Amino acid sequence: MSSFQGIWVPIVTPFHNGAIDFVALRRLASHLLESAVAGLVVCGTTGEAAALDKDEQLAVLDEVLQLAPATRVIMGLAGNNLQELLAMQQRVLERPIAALLVPAPYYIRPSQAALEQFFQRLADASRVPLIVYDIPYRTGVTLNQDTLLNIVRHPRIAAVKDCAGNLEKTLALLASGEVQVLCGEDLQLFSALCLGASGAIAASAHIRPELFVQLHRQVMDQRLEAARTTFMQLAPLIQGLFSEPNPAPVKALLARQGLIEPHLRAPMEDCSAPTVERLGHLLAAL
Repeated sequence: MSSFQGIWVPIVTPFHNGAIDFVALRRLASHLLESAVAGLVVCGTTGEAAALDKDEQLAVLDEVLQLAPATRVIMGLAGNNLQELLAMQQRVLERPIAALLVPAPYYIRPSQAALEQFFQRLADASRVPLIVYDIPYRTGVTLNQDTLLNIVRHPRIAAVKDCAGNLEKTLALLASGEVQVLCGEDLQLFSALCLGASGAIAASAHIRPELFVQLHRQVMDQRLEAARTTFMQLAPLIQGLFSEPNPAPVKALLARQGLIEPHLRAPMEDCSAPTVERLGHLLAAL
């Protein structure tokens, strides 16, 4: 089984005048990689993949791969048309990547049996591991515990990005020994790591990524009191970064650091001025 550990950042997609800002993308990717994060997730939710067409998604991936080795790059793959998704998967797999991050098909609400078949088809067609992205509040689809445990038995499914908010399901995944668990709810990071999660895919780790890396190392080294102190230091920032729809607050703080422009693609909106001001105070307090 492939190993996915540490802090992975679902990198935002910078824009300038509505187009992808590749200069800012390179600047941000370099900054994050130099902070010793495990790697980058391209075209995840935080990367506004839903607002990018397929060619744009591949262009972002190609740009990141100019800076990061394949072992440090995961690509998002989402959709509800299986044939189109399989075709996109093959285009992605022409590139060297570590894994694919795949949520359940959104909106159509298939049966549990159909969900098992969906992930099996994608895993069968892949030459790289899959990470199941369990996020029912975005997809409208609940992966029942038994369904998820069946899905992760596939030899090419290596991890679950756990955003379900269901502790029983998290514990069942950890106990199964079939996959690694990556925390996907940033405010649950400390507790997830203490329970045995191997790491996280954390949007808030765009900001002060070295502290998130420090937190992971402290837990892995069993320095739990130090890890708790680090987490409590980060918690107000994490809460602030999700006070408006992701990734608006993240982009706003990255813009304050001079790394990117703060803009999102419609129908998403830029972060409000009061929130930007409050986030600036939270960052200064770290």
